[in-house]
Amino acid sequence: MSRHPIQPLENDGDGVIRFKQNRIVRTLLDKGSIDLNDLARMGFDNEDHEQFAQLIGYSLGGLAELDYVSDETYDMAESQILPRPGTEHSRVSYHEKQPKSQKP
Repeated sequence: MSRHPIQPLENDGDGVIRFKQNRIVRTLLDKGSIDLNDLARMGFDNEDHEQFAQLIGYSLGGLAELDYVSDETYDMAESQILPRPGTEHSRVSYHEKQPKSQKP
């Protein structure tokens, strides 16, 4: 079985790196009758919970604190913000991930 894809990361404007949320999924969560606690009790596998957290726009730091997130998934997501050898930019540039007070 193939893994779910990793959502792209973006700076939320307040210096927090977040997964790009899917507005449809976010609306279903916000307007529906099921909340995150309900979902946790429904027996979905960890990979589905990992993907859902990304689709609702979780922060990268918040993802690291979730018990169901594997090291492999976190490392794959984090690798999107680290400069790649031989390149000047990654999907989210190094300067975008720095706290505002440390930006040049």
